[in-house]
Amino acid sequence: MELLISLIAGAVGGNVAGGLFKNINLGLLGNSIAGILGGGLGGQILSMLGAGGVASAAGGADIGAIIGQVASGGVGGGVLLAIVGMVKKMLGK
Repeated sequence: MELLISLIAGAVGGNVAGGLFKNINLGLLGNSIAGILGGGLGGQILSMLGAGGVASAAGGADIGAIIGQVASGGVGGGVLLAIVGMVKKMLGK
């Protein structure tokens, strides 16, 4: 469940970053793919640091952990899009 949340948040984060920074925009599909990959990586890094568990002791979803996954996925997606966009721009010159 937490991986799916990170992937979706990454796609959104990649598209938001592409919309905000036109010089790294890769188009809808490129932004989404970079965002999904970055969101997955961001969510996994957060999980490895011990902050990624979504299940609470009662067996339900912990809203704080879900918000953390959304934030890490979105930021990861935006960061990876920025990296890919800058590399693409540097190679294009």
